[in-house]
Amino acid sequence: QVQVAESGGGSVQAGGSLKLSCAASRYPISGCGMGWYRQAPGKPREFVSLTVNQGSTTYADSVKGRFAISQGNDKNTLYLQMNSLKTEDTAVYYCVLHTIIGFQGCQPNYWGQGTQVTVSS
Repeated sequence: QVQVAESGGGSVQAGGSLKLSCAASRYPISGCGMGWYRQAPGKPREFVSLTVNQGSTTYADSVKGRFAISQGNDKNTLYLQMNSLKTEDTAVYYCVLHTIIGFQGCQPNYWGQGTQVTVSS
């Protein structure tokens, strides 16, 4: 089993910055990437960003140009630098380790408990 834990959430005013961190207990052989999702109150969980095998990165349009994802050299750690934060970025942010799952390919598999980010106006 793999445990994933996030840290670094908090409260910030609009326009400010926060950096989230994530640590996985191990990176399995089937691991293919790590990413961030978020869930705002009353809304479904949504994709934020993903880095695949420390190579390609993707971002949701809503955060592109403001957020930056990076992965540690040991692949067990993940970061999300969030700049120019907006009130609509308020959510619980989840770190997830992706693994190859059969024919489905690279899928989100191991989830952290989440860390709250609150952006006030």
